[in-house]
Amino acid sequence: MGKRRIQLLPSQERFKNITLLGLPIVGGMLSQSVLNLVDAAMVGSLGEAALAGVGLGGYANFVIIALVMGLGVGVQATVARRRGEGRNEQLAAPLNHGLFIAALLSLPLMLLCWFNAEHIIGLLSDDGDVIAIGSDYFQWRTLAVIAVGWNFAYRGYWNGIRQTGRYLQILVAMHVFNVVISYGLIFGHFGLPEMGAAGSGLGTSIAMFLGTGMYFLLTWHTGRRHGFMRSLPSLTDIRFMLRLSVPNSLQQFFFATGVTALFWIIGQIGTAELAIAHVLVNLALLLILPGVGLGMAATTLVSHSLGEQQPQEAYRWGWDVVRVAVVTLFIMGLPFWLVPELILQAFTRDPELLTLGIWPLRITGLGMTLDAIALVLTQALLGAGASRTVMSVNLGSQWLIFLPCAYLAGPILGGGLLAVWLLQSLYRVMTSVIFAIMWERKHWADIQI
Repeated sequence: MGKRRIQLLPSQERFKNITLLGLPIVGGMLSQSVLNLVDAAMVGSLGEAALAGVGLGGYANFVIIALVMGLGVGVQATVARRRGEGRNEQLAAPLNHGLFIAALLSLPLMLLCWFNAEHIIGLLSDDGDVIAIGSDYFQWRTLAVIAVGWNFAYRGYWNGIRQTGRYLQILVAMHVFNVVISYGLIFGHFGLPEMGAAGSGLGTSIAMFLGTGMYFLLTWHTGRRHGFMRSLPSLTDIRFMLRLSVPNSLQQFFFATGVTALFWIIGQIGTAELAIAHVLVNLALLLILPGVGLGMAATTLVSHSLGEQQPQEAYRWGWDVVRVAVVTLFIMGLPFWLVPELILQAFTRDPELLTLGIWPLRITGLGMTLDAIALVLTQALLGAGASRTVMSVNLGSQWLIFLPCAYLAGPILGGGLLAVWLLQSLYRVMTSVIFAIMWERKHWADIQI
């Protein structure tokens, strides 16, 4: 009796399906991560306070936009399910609903944050210079909350109909605008005013609105046959999209709040730790975002298979995408633990910051391989409609386990940044195990969208 051969990757045909759908999304995610790193490098030249202030302002903004990010997953899962059911004339209806809801949610959020920026950043730091820089940066970023909500809804539509290349093209164009405009505003080039770190926030907001305009023009020309902008959503439509999207938006909100709380915990350890943590998180995103991108491919593949009444095929797609993500993140993470100091020197030459960052970066490179399971299966479960379950697991593990342990180990017991980073990797491995068990049980296959 021959031994069963274990394949590292899926079959050639399935691997091709995953890569054709996932690579444009991964490319877009990577471009976003590279943009964050470029911003950090530009702002880092202005000093430690600027780097820390932009870091806090950025994560405070992440908390706010998280409330509209869930619309992207809701739109994508519904569009993919309708495509699997053959209801092509209704493919853009979820996009219409998402755009309408994004506008309703975003406008009050923008006004609230604009007029309370200094108070919000003051809750996260006691350093006067950090608060001043972070508040200005945060104010400018909040102007684009509505653009972010719309862009996520558009992304969900294009990913749902499997034309992910369109999303990539617009995102890359947006990032090019962002780098050029932000560079000009930070340092006063191209005839633009010299705004310092705050210029990075305004540049990003301008690029977000330019991206919204590009999405609208593209969708207007190609999405009309799918029902784009042909009717206003009914109250029933809005309730349905909210039921699907709100749990994910709340999960994103509390996750973002948790990341901001993590920065507050690190700030209690020291300003140097806070500054290098901003760099470390952006470097971690270089691995996380491709994992999420592959997971978003799983969202479409799983939801489409369920729309075709093929739950076993949906189950196989989940694990196949996990296998691709594990190999991808392992390869991408190699430089993080082989040459961490060389990577960190691109962002700072301060010997203290380099010493603080080397081992946390190594832990990131090693731990991200196992985190790939959670990154992919989270999105796969969202594609199946299990948004409430995903929210419960992620919030419980982050708020009830990781953050209390990080506060105890870091500032209280003196474990410092290294102890906090090690605990973060351990908690992500734990969520990977939980999501793997949930995927195996297949309860998600019976959810109706």
